[in-house]
Amino acid sequence: MASSFSGINTALTSLYAQRRGLDVTGQNIANANTEGYTKQRVRMQSQTGSLNPGVYATTTQVGNGVTVAGVERGRNAYLEERGRTEHANAAYLSTQKAAYNQIESVLAEPSDTALQARLHDMWDGWNDVANNWQDTSTRSSLLERSRTVAITLNDTRASLSSQFMAGRNEMTAYVDQVNTLASSIADMNNQVVVAQSSGLEANELQDRRDVAIMKLSELTGATTHAKTNGAINVYIGSTPLVSDFTTTKLELSGPPNLDSWTPGTQVALTWKGTTTPAQMGGTMGSMLDTMNTIIPGISGQLDEVAKTLSNSVNGLVTSGFDINGDPGAPFFTGTNARDLKVAINDPDKVAFSAGNPKAVPPAVAAIDNDKAGDLAALGVSANGPDQAYQQMIGQLGVASQSAARRSEIQDAVRDQVDTSREAESGVNLDEEMTNLLTFQRGYEAASRVLTTIDSMLDQLINRTGLVGR
Repeated sequence: MASSFSGINTALTSLYAQRRGLDVTGQNIANANTEGYTKQRVRMQSQTGSLNPGVYATTTQVGNGVTVAGVERGRNAYLEERGRTEHANAAYLSTQKAAYNQIESVLAEPSDTALQARLHDMWDGWNDVANNWQDTSTRSSLLERSRTVAITLNDTRASLSSQFMAGRNEMTAYVDQVNTLASSIADMNNQVVVAQSSGLEANELQDRRDVAIMKLSELTGATTHAKTNGAINVYIGSTPLVSDFTTTKLELSGPPNLDSWTPGTQVALTWKGTTTPAQMGGTMGSMLDTMNTIIPGISGQLDEVAKTLSNSVNGLVTSGFDINGDPGAPFFTGTNARDLKVAINDPDKVAFSAGNPKAVPPAVAAIDNDKAGDLAALGVSANGPDQAYQQMIGQLGVASQSAARRSEIQDAVRDQVDTSREAESGVNLDEEMTNLLTFQRGYEAASRVLTTIDSMLDQLINRTGLVGR
């Protein structure tokens, strides 16, 4: 038979449980706008009247109230892992898109000040020489326009080199950030494991750990594996960055600038103390691709334009003669975009004639404009530098547009996954208001039960047996 006082314990456990529910609901409301906070839910469990009844035992007990079995986080492990993957992919494509945009801003095509316009001006200069070779000013103007072309190529190559160095410096900072985040996650793993083994809740600590892991995923494309003891291992590729309470450090290696970059000596992230490369994704993986593929590729194509320009112009002028009848000297020096320069300073040294006025008959002994005409025609030549440059710009535009579209699509996918994650783990104030009223009513009802039992006991103790006295 149930004790007369058992109802007090039942009501008291309900008071404790409803108050815990109110406390958790208040915590959710307080952190509705806190980054990375996961809503919490009180899991209540009824207490039975007898845990180990005998075979023939009977009881009239209906239970001993309620207890809080735990405070759970509203997280969906699948959505969280999916969110990390989509954030990493979005970060990769966003960084790639930004790299292409920066390269396009350096080339600035089409515009009146970009290389294509400068080349056009130079070919017009040769055409002016062909039409008026007697005038020194046309040859002087040609030299200035040609220097502008060379300087534009030099500056473009220097801008690509600056972008390379800026990316490498930023990568150094990111490596330090990754190593710091990894150490922080390992420390939080230790605290979570200790707390859970002691029967304590560590929900807020796990939230901070999840925020750090999400940042790691965006930076490196890291994946995770949750362990039963509460720790989370973090992997880059198949190598653990964080394993329980220990970490493996990353370090940056490779050429410090674009000039020292070669296909055999690339910028790389390796595990500290080894030569094993880390299989990066996310922002840092995209930056490695930019420094090892995109920028060197554009730089190589720009060098090819400079080489074609130098070889084609020099090939024509060195087979011609200047206004004094001297053999033509090379017009350009250097065979790449970084070193290309105009080798001639004296307008009278510009070779524009196929005929040599100093030639002895029966050779052609008259000066002409044939070489200048041939050089002016290089601007529309199928094998000329303009064609090589236009092909480079076309390929860059297609690659940039593709990266932009892929980034937009991936951003939409990421946002969709984030919406699902937010629906699962985010704080809904309307829902919390409902819970607040529910726990409040539960607390009031438990208080009324306790008051009723108190009144019954008062009747039993203080009033029973008064009849007949």
